[in-house]
Amino acid sequence: MTLASRARYWLPVLPLLGLLSVTYWLNQQVQPEQARPDNGKRHDPDAIMENFSAVRLNEQGVPRFIMAAKLMQHYPDDDSTVLEVPRLTALSAGRPAIHFIAKQGVVSSKGDEVFLHRDVEVLREASASQSELTLHTEYLRIVPDRDWVDTDRAVTLVDARNTLHALGMEMDNKARTLKLLSQVRSEHATTKQ
Repeated sequence: MTLASRARYWLPVLPLLGLLSVTYWLNQQVQPEQARPDNGKRHDPDAIMENFSAVRLNEQGVPRFIMAAKLMQHYPDDDSTVLEVPRLTALSAGRPAIHFIAKQGVVSSKGDEVFLHRDVEVLREASASQSELTLHTEYLRIVPDRDWVDTDRAVTLVDARNTLHALGMEMDNKARTLKLLSQVRSEHATTKQ
């Protein structure tokens, strides 16, 4: 078989191959662009609640801890819960209630810690043996199950007769202790007779 006879044999197939190539190219042009996989996790909330309130009870069914906020958002990527204007109240039988408020809060993924940020204010109600106590700081960590509160930031405590300034604080409500960690300064107001 000569070269001319072979070319004559394939000549009818060439327009079909050209048509097939053009059809494939046109098909590729009209296909939608495939979405690229997003390797970075997005930080979008999967649950949002406005003006919410929750109560944790003790074993006897008595309120132990109350949490409320203007807005709560849960994020599934890191299992965090962000609170806008959180208000928390710790209740103990026979002890004054302690109220916490801040501009922002974060609840840990296990729900066992609450972190308050920006303009944090704590108010311990007065009792028969103690005056009202207020505390101001920019950050506070609360561990409700342990009745524990701490911070490594500057704090100001004010009661009926004293104003205390310090850097860092630990409060154990079970043991009824408050420990100021460093740089403590005190202003004592004398009682008028």
